[in-house]
Amino acid sequence: MKILLIASLGFFSLVQSSLSCAENANGKNLYLQRCAICHGPDLKATGPLANKSTPPTPDLTTASFKKRLGEYPGVIVSSIILRPNGDLIPRTLRENGVKLPPHAWSVQDLRDLNQYMAGVIAKSR
Repeated sequence: MKILLIASLGFFSLVQSSLSCAENANGKNLYLQRCAICHGPDLKATGPLANKSTPPTPDLTTASFKKRLGEYPGVIVSSIILRPNGDLIPRTLRENGVKLPPHAWSVQDLRDLNQYMAGVIAKSR
């Protein structure tokens, strides 16, 4: 009976891991397609447009950003939706000849992107 219980728990953890990876794949794809051009694939402001915006693109792996993410877990999502700097992101892209197709963000997209970025940030440094 114990062996069956342990095997079942192992199976369910694999299923859960697979689902997390699938969700993360969406978040990773969204990040690489829409964010990495400025923030870089490592989230450290290493993208080709990182220094072409005013203010420059922030390194999202710093201790201060990790603290901010901990205090306000929705900071990544809110920066996408609210764009506190007005038209900063589209303007920077436009000024540098980068055209991104419009994206109809779903709640799941925002969750996946936040999960992916939070995971990368947590692993850095």
